Amino acid sequence: MKGSKKGKLRSLSAACLPLVMVFVLAACGSKREPGKNLIEDKDENERIVNFFSPMEKTNPDAENVARSASDLTIAMAEEKLGVTIAYITYTAEDYQDRTYDEVSLDRVRNNMDDFYLLNTDTILALGGEGKLMDLSSLDSAENLREVVKTANTVEGKLVAIPQEVVAYGLFINKDMFDQYHLEVPETPEDFLECCRVFKENGVETPIGANRWWLETFVFAQAYADLYNGEDTDSEIAALNSGKVKYSDYMRPGFEFLQELIARGYIDAGKAAVSEAIEAEGPDFLAQKTPIVMAYWSAANTETAYGKTDFEMQVIGFPSSRGQMPVISMTGYAVGVGAEHAEDAMETLNILVSDEALQTYAEKNRVISPSKNVEVDCVPALEPLNNKIKENVYVLGSNAGMKVEQWGNTCQIVRKLLEGASVDECMEAFDKLQEESLNQ
Repeated sequence: MKGSKKGKLRSLSAACLPLVMVFVLAACGSKREPGKNLIEDKDENERIVNFFSPMEKTNPDAENVARSASDLTIAMAEEKLGVTIAYITYTAEDYQDRTYDEVSLDRVRNNMDDFYLLNTDTILALGGEGKLMDLSSLDSAENLREVVKTANTVEGKLVAIPQEVVAYGLFINKDMFDQYHLEVPETPEDFLECCRVFKENGVETPIGANRWWLETFVFAQAYADLYNGEDTDSEIAALNSGKVKYSDYMRPGFEFLQELIARGYIDAGKAAVSEAIEAEGPDFLAQKTPIVMAYWSAANTETAYGKTDFEMQVIGFPSSRGQMPVISMTGYAVGVGAEHAEDAMETLNILVSDEALQTYAEKNRVISPSKNVEVDCVPALEPLNNKIKENVYVLGSNAGMKVEQWGNTCQIVRKLLEGASVDECMEAFDKLQEESLNQ
């Protein structure tokens, strides 16, 4: 199988990147040791750039739009530079396997590849350790939206650049909402009422959830005012100085999740061990579950929710300010110890150029990180897209915050799913904040 017209693919194992941007069609091969680099340069004259990315477990016969979009830009870079981009992939087979993030950290720290597709928490961790190249000198970096620079600048260095801005929302079965005469929810109270009606009408679990994305509910409620008010910078400064606690922001969202669990609207036990889309997707597509949460691209690809037998809408998460999109970003990054660092930087410069991003956005119909690129979205995404166009959203990742947001909140939400109290979860945030102040 080829990753592009010349690209090579090697699989480390089989798991889903929580904030997916690049997918591969085929299922994974046998398990191999994650610490072993599987690429060997057989032709000393061949310019190979090793690229570490996730592999999505999916139906190999289905068209994968996101993978195809990335392949087009990979092919563009290969053709212009005369390099071969070799894929090394990893996907955790179940919740007991090492996560993609854990494997990524090892590979970057040990200089095992040239460039990587990384999640937000990994970007911040490795950027803080000085393990990622500063990408601000790339010509393509000049065209980035400010929100992209904010999310991926660590200690003054732009250490990662995405091919898309990943927006998360609630995917709802509009037909089921209409069946029970329900308006799409705006506030937490609205959302609880919708779940109550579904439950009373025989819907066993109104919300399909997994172990990765429930933090989106928390972010929407925690930071709706912070990011949509007038004192964002001063509020973040107060958090970083310890004058204000992160737990004070987070508590309402955790209390909301706890209520959803207590009322049986979320199956906490199932969510705690479920991979994204794999667990909740079948019930959503079969119209047994009316609500799931997912990222923007899931509405475009048939391997997720791009083809439903009902009207689907993607809306923001409930908050005091109404429907609230949650934005986070994966990103391409180059390791400081990359064997082929120069070629990797040149490759990345092409992958995130306006030309490549236009191709990617048109194929994948996503929000581009470039301020110069914009494409139409599918009808299902229009409610979410309209909010983002109005600059109504919260960031799930912000390098300006001393406490990393996305990964830490995800881990603490898992504690809640496993039976921890809200107070215990808030103590975990307080501990993280104390550690950040002592650094």
